[in-house]
Amino acid sequence: MTRLITTFFYVGLLKPAPGTWGSLAAIPTAWIIHALTGFVGLAVATVVVAGIGWWATKIETTASGEEDPSEIVIDEVLGMFLALWPVSYGAMFAATGFWALWPGILTAFLAFRFFDILKPGPVGLADRRGDALGVMLDDAIAGGLAMMVVAVAAVFAHLIFV
Repeated sequence: MTRLITTFFYVGLLKPAPGTWGSLAAIPTAWIIHALTGFVGLAVATVVVAGIGWWATKIETTASGEEDPSEIVIDEVLGMFLALWPVSYGAMFAATGFWALWPGILTAFLAFRFFDILKPGPVGLADRRGDALGVMLDDAIAGGLAMMVVAVAAVFAHLIFV
């Protein structure tokens, strides 16, 4: 069960770049959650993914002896869910479809991958913890930073194009 969770239904076993695959898999998952339950449902799902992901990651990293195995991508799902919050909220607020805000989805993906790969500042600090919390926390912080990028980009896009 923990392997199923941490690999996000085995998406983390895809090569190359399992983190990118996990990030991509999070997008349609977030869309389904949003379509069924709206922004509030995505926010609740984000908290659930954080808790269950941390629990499962702790078990998997302890069993493997590795600090952050590449096949663990539940952390990328957490980060992408956070990065997509402005998209989900904006779609709900504007009473439009999730995919209608595709520039925000693309921005969320690119910004999240940027922060997740380069690990600037607090992202790198969390990553260096070397434990299950660090595995989850660095992506949560990267997702939070990406969320801010998406929100600021949306403000500028609306000022310019609306």
